[in-house]
Amino acid sequence: MSDPVSRTIDPNQQKKKNAYAFLVLIGIVSLFSDLTYEGAKSIIGPYLLLLGVSASTVGFVSGLGEFIGYAFRLVAGYISDKTKRYWTITIIGYAFNVVVIPALALATKFGWVYACALILLERFGKAIRSPAKTTIASFAAQEVGAGKGFALQEVLDQIGAFVGPLMLSLVLFIKGGSNDLSAYELSFLLLGIPALITLGILLFARSKYPNPSEFEVKESPRDAKNIQAAFWFYLAGISLLAIGFADFPLMSYHFAKTKLISDSMIPILYALAMGIDALAALVFGRMYDKRGMTAIMISSAISAFFAPFVFLANSEAIAIVGILLWGIGMGAQESILKAAVTTMISKEKRGTAFGIFNCGFGLAWFAGSWAMGALYDTSIIALVIFSIVAQLASLPFFFRTKTLLASRP
Repeated sequence: MSDPVSRTIDPNQQKKKNAYAFLVLIGIVSLFSDLTYEGAKSIIGPYLLLLGVSASTVGFVSGLGEFIGYAFRLVAGYISDKTKRYWTITIIGYAFNVVVIPALALATKFGWVYACALILLERFGKAIRSPAKTTIASFAAQEVGAGKGFALQEVLDQIGAFVGPLMLSLVLFIKGGSNDLSAYELSFLLLGIPALITLGILLFARSKYPNPSEFEVKESPRDAKNIQAAFWFYLAGISLLAIGFADFPLMSYHFAKTKLISDSMIPILYALAMGIDALAALVFGRMYDKRGMTAIMISSAISAFFAPFVFLANSEAIAIVGILLWGIGMGAQESILKAAVTTMISKEKRGTAFGIFNCGFGLAWFAGSWAMGALYDTSIIALVIFSIVAQLASLPFFFRTKTLLASRP
């Protein structure tokens, strides 16, 4: 007869299993929310064109939306830490973030100004929920390994980001093409289904895990001065990485302009990049848990050279190598960036830290994209040099971050 004691579940193992289950739930929330707004993002440009919006207005609204989406995270992160109402803030943010998407179907009646207002509201919702949601996830991620935890979320994210646009492209095809406003109306209405699923799973997660901060109990001693310095060096490094990291639209613009890759192949390349993104997130997320900042130094050194393969390529094969390097960089960033903040900052101040970090990263990304867009029109060689130098310049900052973290007690 077996010893009853041997059948007793180890409390630590049970806690880890619960943390994994919670992270999967939050990851599924991300999957359906990404399916909703990434799906909408894939068709919003031609939809606005059919509504009579000028290119300059589209550019202004998109830029303003991204600015709001990152800048307001400073405020949202601070409020979430002060109130500790992480769940409430997350739910409010998601409500704005996904519910406005199906409402875009009514833009044919209310006009393009209404559509642009909803686009800005969606970005505002993401700004509200991002620091609080990331903080909630960080509590469980610390229990299973911060890198591994956020890598799991990134994989689920990418499934939604891939399925959403694919689903809507099928709807547009079945409805008879991209010049039919009724096809877009149906597309946005269909996105109401994953939007409701997002909120349903989020409310279920809250009822099942009302106090996710309990996952993270133990805190290692921290040298406040060193941690603060490490955070700012890290933010400087990651900002340089963002400045040199091109957006996919610029790369796809280049492929279309040079006819290096056919228009029909460009979406497939993006899907390939998202697949590499997911794999890289898993690899470098696990590496971060074992080797710390060394993981981001390795991934940054690898992905820093995507630009010459993409912008100076004279064959499809070389361009694909560049896209693979770009995908590695994206995946590593998504898994490691949040993990590093999680391991650096105590849970009481993590919402504020995520707000500062996301704001700085987003503004750097915007500035870099703007600069590379301008360089593309004057000198592609200059663009490539700018991209490589900016990314490699991040490595000394990551190394300094590593030494500061290593010196803490």
